[in-house]
Amino acid sequence: MTSRHGGKILADQLIIQGVERVFSVPGESFLAALDGLYDSGIQNVVCRQEGGAAMMAEAHGKLSGTPGVLFVTRGPGATNASSGIHVAMQDSTPMVVFVGQIDTAHRDREAFQEVDYKRFFAPLAKWVAEVDQTDRLPEYIARAFQIAQSGRPGPVVLALPENMLSAEVEVPDRPRARIATQTATNRDAHLIAKQLSKAERPLIIAGGSGWTPDAQRDLEDFAKNWGIPVAVPFRRQDYMDNRHDCYAGDLNVGINPALATRLQEADCLLVLGARLGDICTAGYTLLDPAAHGKILLHVHTDPDEPGHIYAPELAVAASSPSMLAQLVSLTPPARSAWQDWRVGARADYVNWLAPKETPGPVKMEHVIPWLSEHLADDAILTNGAGNYAAFLHRYFVYKQMHTQLAPTSGSMGYGFPAAIAAKLNHPNRDVICLAGDGCFQMTCNEMSTAIQHDAAVIVIVVNNGKYGTIRMHQEKTYPARVSGTQIANPDFAALARSYGGWGATVTKTDDFAAAFEDAKSQKTLAVIELQLDDEVLSTGLTLAQTREIGQSNG
Repeated sequence: MTSRHGGKILADQLIIQGVERVFSVPGESFLAALDGLYDSGIQNVVCRQEGGAAMMAEAHGKLSGTPGVLFVTRGPGATNASSGIHVAMQDSTPMVVFVGQIDTAHRDREAFQEVDYKRFFAPLAKWVAEVDQTDRLPEYIARAFQIAQSGRPGPVVLALPENMLSAEVEVPDRPRARIATQTATNRDAHLIAKQLSKAERPLIIAGGSGWTPDAQRDLEDFAKNWGIPVAVPFRRQDYMDNRHDCYAGDLNVGINPALATRLQEADCLLVLGARLGDICTAGYTLLDPAAHGKILLHVHTDPDEPGHIYAPELAVAASSPSMLAQLVSLTPPARSAWQDWRVGARADYVNWLAPKETPGPVKMEHVIPWLSEHLADDAILTNGAGNYAAFLHRYFVYKQMHTQLAPTSGSMGYGFPAAIAAKLNHPNRDVICLAGDGCFQMTCNEMSTAIQHDAAVIVIVVNNGKYGTIRMHQEKTYPARVSGTQIANPDFAALARSYGGWGATVTKTDDFAAAFEDAKSQKTLAVIELQLDDEVLSTGLTLAQTREIGQSNG
């Protein structure tokens, strides 16, 4: 062993854990860590604000299945990062966050940028710790990677006091974290099959984290063999080829009313990896937590999740891929008793894809299907939060795993940082970010990061001059009393050019295809601004129609 400072120990441990890329905003509190990264071979993606950096790290974890790694400084750096950490927690994404901290000798004096991170991050992360001893860094880092990936994955935060990080010690490295697996058994699968055989209207809900392309294929084969319709939770649409005859749609914020009815009518739910939360159940209205009246078969990696809200008939602590590997090996029924039920569920989804016309010359109900038809099957689409995203969710047909990056936590500003992370992971795949005008402006400063690191993403900015989702709720609740939902916008195409990228403005649908092809040919950051009519508010209702509903309810 040789003597190393804490930053070098940390970097060596990251190499052992298989880390090839980290995301950061530099700070004087972790200079030793930056020095450790200097000749480590680990790419340090330097970002412009910690919120964007955290979302990049989260997207990396979601896409790769391994922890996204983030470095931020103390105080405001850490608090800025909290938005992305919250996304990782609610989306069950593995993530390891290193936060610079004050010198331990200054603790509890309200020193410059001092924060008690154990208290601050306690409700936002799986585990939070502060490392006071340099020789325990390998122990803490290995544990952080283990916790981030075990059971239900999530974010872990390690605070690194400045004096601890710069001190030199001799200490052996820890080996790579080994994650205990929760594997379904053949008996588990047979118990599920027995319960399914009792059903007249079964429905599979497939979601959560830890899925693989093999799991997707097993899900498709199992659903086909057994003739059971499959729904996915909010922003998990890439878990099954949407062209599959058993795919029935997504349980999202703007849910297809026919799918909502079908969820209520189902007498058996096989839930694979998903949490039955408020979005999935429309605010707990589609399923009554007190008495849901269904055969509920819940498979989840966290043994505490089944029964958390809804009482299951059968609870299995196992990963979805391992359960599907068992289920797909079972002999299906001689004939499907659910043929009409499955066919009806599929017809409901196909009917939902039919474009519903919106006002104005730029029509999202035509732009999104064009993208769906012309992009490669492996193209990655990202988005944040806003009514614009409902057009993507409704009209885009996802074909394969790991092509949808979006926050189930509903965080604005997520789509663009996520797109940068995705492009760095997959430079040869098309990466398209859909963003509202308000959503994009929360993290558009990361255009500088995209240019610096050659992340040639295409951003489609949907500009309607308002915080559309909040305006929709405002008009329904307080019609015609517009307050706090109008926004002033820049020329987004010119803004992209000012960063060294390419930009175009589209004012009619017919011009979109050519603009998109031009954007692809640039091989650099590209922004296409779509200027929508002021009346465009959601996929189903115009602004005026929404206001009328509010006035009639008032």
